[in-house]
Amino acid sequence: MDGQNDRGRLWPVSWTQGLRRLPWWLLILLLTGLIIVYSFISSEKYQDALEFLIPGIRLTVTLALVSFAISLIFGLIAGLGRVSKNPIAFTLATLYVEIIRGVPLLVQILYVAFVIVPGIVTLLNWTGRLIYGFGFAPLFGFAYYLAQLSIQDMDMTVRGVAALAFGYGAYEAEVFRAGIEAISKGQMEAARSLGMSYIQAMRHIILPQAVRVILPPLGNDFISMLKDTSLVSALAIRELTQLGRLYRGRTYRTFETWNTVAFLYLSMTLILSLLVRGLEKKMTVD
Repeated sequence: MDGQNDRGRLWPVSWTQGLRRLPWWLLILLLTGLIIVYSFISSEKYQDALEFLIPGIRLTVTLALVSFAISLIFGLIAGLGRVSKNPIAFTLATLYVEIIRGVPLLVQILYVAFVIVPGIVTLLNWTGRLIYGFGFAPLFGFAYYLAQLSIQDMDMTVRGVAALAFGYGAYEAEVFRAGIEAISKGQMEAARSLGMSYIQAMRHIILPQAVRVILPPLGNDFISMLKDTSLVSALAIRELTQLGRLYRGRTYRTFETWNTVAFLYLSMTLILSLLVRGLEKKMTVD
């Protein structure tokens, strides 16, 4: 009888513990998603909003993919500089990382689009005129192109990609630095003792191992990049957020428009988050 009473007392405790372990946040999100999907199916207003916003989804994903790929190149170069013993490389890489991390991303986007890119165009114009001045006949065609290049030739989408890549490159530099420093120093010493140069050891020994360590953080940064593409709407790039603004201004359907925009962003980030979690589990098992 005492054992039965004990089991009777334990039952409510285990039942409540089971409730606590349920992923209620995920259940609430799924329920909310089902409600919004039903609204898409049953409401013409939501269907119209979704149809208008679909091109913005494609551009948003494209911006994120291209910008993140370029930011990985910036990050790798700056990350190698951050672990370099060369004082010039270390100083330049650290200066880049500290400046970028200290300025809001929106300000960086505006600065790159309206200060750095025009400055580069001016420099290219001067280079083209300089080539003409030295009389390098084989390069006259290229020099003419550089001299005639105008700021209007630089598409806002290109400026947005450059700004996102330049901004996120600093954060990826710290990810690469942490991944490289997570590898035992004995690995580098062993590679050098086998006759490898520093570059060969970094390429064939250190970086392949570091990449396995940093894959999950890189996945999280890509999710952040996907969300931060909304900031390039300040450049009037017709990505998802900008199209949401245009649709709202055209139809005055504020509720339907921003519900749809938020749902689309949330759907993309949740899918990517699940993929990153699966990657983290796989890397942990390995």
